[in-house]
This record gives sequence, C-alpha cells and structure tokens, in this order.
Amino acid sequence: MATNPIQWFPGHMAKTKRMMRECLSEVDLIIELLDARIPYSSKNPEIEKLIGDKPKITILTKSTLANAELSKKWAEKLNKEGSKTVIIDSTQNIGIDNLAKAVREVLAEKIARYEAKGMSGRKLRAMIVGIPNVGKSSLINRIAGAKKAKVEDRPGVTMTKQWVPTDIGLDLLDMPGVLWPKFEDNIVGENLALTGAIRDKILDTEELAMILCARMMDVAREPFMTRYKLTDDEVEGLDSYDLFELVGRKRGLLISGGQINHQRCAEMLLDEFRGGKIGKITLDLP
Repeated sequence: MATNPIQWFPGHMAKTKRMMRECLSEVDLIIELLDARIPYSSKNPEIEKLIGDKPKITILTKSTLANAELSKKWAEKLNKEGSKTVIIDSTQNIGIDNLAKAVREVLAEKIARYEAKGMSGRKLRAMIVGIPNVGKSSLINRIAGAKKAKVEDRPGVTMTKQWVPTDIGLDLLDMPGVLWPKFEDNIVGENLALTGAIRDKILDTEELAMILCARMMDVAREPFMTRYKLTDDEVEGLDSYDLFELVGRKRGLLISGGQINHQRCAEMLLDEFRGGKIGKITLDLP
C-alpha cells in the first residue's frame, strides 16, 4: 500500500531549538531520551548538531513495552558509539538508580574538581531532551520524588522550559519535545506516528492502523496472530487492508450491513499496540 510521507513540525518546535541553544551554557550534561521501541526513529538527528561537545547520557525509555533483548543490543550499540546508555521504565521504576550512577560516571572529572575546591555536594545541571511523548515528564516526576512536570500520553504537553530539582543531585531543565522538519525515511515517520510521537488527529488513523498490521506481520507475527486469534490459512496472501478488515471482523467491530467499523478498529489497534497489549515489541532493529 502506498503511503504519503508524514510531516509534522509545529512552530513551537522551532522555538524549542532556539531555547536549547540559549540554555546550553547553563547545563553540565545533556540527557537524551529515546523510545526503546524505536531507538533509531526517535533519535532526532539535529540534537547532536545542537549540543556540540556537551557530555551526554542516552536513556531508552518505556522499556517494558519493548523487546528486552533488542533493548540490550541497542544499549550496547549506543555505548560503543560513545553515548553512555541506560534502559529505564519510569512508570514502573525500572533502571532509575542506574541513571544516577551514569551521571556520576560521565561527570566524574567535573565532580572531582568541585570536591578539590571544597564544593562537594554541589548540584549538577542537566538538560533533558527528546521527541514528543517519549517520557520526559514521567522520568522527571520519578526522580524528583513528586509530580513536578505535567504528564499526558500525547505529544506536545510540555510547551515551555522548566527547571526541576531532583533527589539525585541534579537540577533538570525540561525542554518541550522536538521533532525535525523532514523525515527522509518514510519508515521513521511511520514509527513515530505508530508510537504516538505525532498527534493522531493530524493523521489518517485508518491508514496508520493498516501500516501497523503489515509491520506486526514482519516484526511480531506470532504475538499479533495470537492477540487477534488469526490463523496462517486466514492471513495467507492478505494485503494490509484485508488484514485490517480481518482483525476488525474477529473483534466484532461491525456496523449495519456487516461492514467493518474502520475508525473503531483503527483506534483499537493503535491503543493496544501503544499499551503493550499485543506484546513487547521493538520496531527498529539495531
């Protein structure tokens, strides 16, 4: 099925890039969050240009929704590329302690200089960056020990920068999520849309759900087939549209005349994928 390139670059994202440049001198460290389900697709290629030589830690978020073995392989790959990488899930408090350890490792020289000057315990400052809906606010609230940042499971909630003190010796500068103007690879745009980094209301959710069906057959065939009670004989030779309709029929999402309710089926598929109900799935392979 042919798909149109996905584009999304609201004006506030250009403003965020300017804010990031202006605030770099105020921080000791950059913490970049990547969605563990799409580590490649959720990595903003403009971040490296913006931060220059600033020390950086990479966090793979939402790890309980991703394939654990593939997350480990992604972490190994990113570590080899020079970015200290931590796998976490903020909502379930997994891997949070490893973040504090990584900060001490990456900033060991600066901490030692502070201690030599009698400034032991001085708070460090980090800028936290990532695409929309990657989990920045959830992470901040977890390590701040209280709800400091607004959290919603949709992109574009954090709209201004805000400083947040934490319990691990860091002051965090939370920046709004930022995408980039053009996705050169259609797969990247699709992955961002599938995981909810791009607002559903500006997309054709039915087309997106059909893309999801096709992708599941490639990367998570068994859990997808099991979730929707599909058999090999039923799916043999089906294109993404027919597969989408079969899922809708299996779930009884029908309207008068026995036709499939496409909107309800699309919303159900996207919600179940994003909620991890189909399985622990990673779309990007390392």
